[in-house]
Amino acid sequence: MPGRVHPRQLAFSLPHAESLSRDNFLEGPANTAGLALIDAWPEWPNRIMWLAGPEGSGKSHLAAIWAEASGARSTTANGLTAEAVPGALATGALVVEDPNAREFDERALFHLMNLAREDGAYVLFTGREVPASLDIELADLRSRLRAVPVISLLPPDDQLFRGLIVKFCADRQLAVDESVVSYLATRLERSPAAARQAVDLLDSEALRLGRPVTRALAAELLRDV
Repeated sequence: MPGRVHPRQLAFSLPHAESLSRDNFLEGPANTAGLALIDAWPEWPNRIMWLAGPEGSGKSHLAAIWAEASGARSTTANGLTAEAVPGALATGALVVEDPNAREFDERALFHLMNLAREDGAYVLFTGREVPASLDIELADLRSRLRAVPVISLLPPDDQLFRGLIVKFCADRQLAVDESVVSYLATRLERSPAAARQAVDLLDSEALRLGRPVTRALAAELLRDV
């Protein structure tokens, strides 16, 4: 029919659930120490611990596992105020994510550490940086943070990286074969964040184009990666 316009298929971003249970945590040499810390609770070397690692390395997943086991509440460092500290520690355990000296209230964090010590509460910090690298102005807080034991998560090895790709696909209910996983594993930067971003792109574009997720589609979308 002359002048007929063919509608373009639209992609709708539907919510998807990333599994953060203990059973769905992928263990490898890069995160063995972190998982051992979580599994060892409450027999920690210190009631306040710090879990450090790059974006997507599993910090939030490990924190979620610990929160489930300990009854911990969760907060971001920049969302913590001095007034909120007692309530945040009400269960005797707290996850504090993403400490950043340019954003959080140093006095609130100092109050948190003091109250946790007084009450015998557990605190798990998670962040990309270790405490010693943070630019802290409050001397007492700087001293306290640098005394906190640090467990570091490392970049994934090949087996773990491939497993993460499969997990991210499963979280989005994407059916992929080995050729797709192998292509992504050899083309992407070796980081969980890069794998998650690539899977998100494949999912959204496959939906928009009405095509299955194949190696050919991955090659088209990631040729410049």
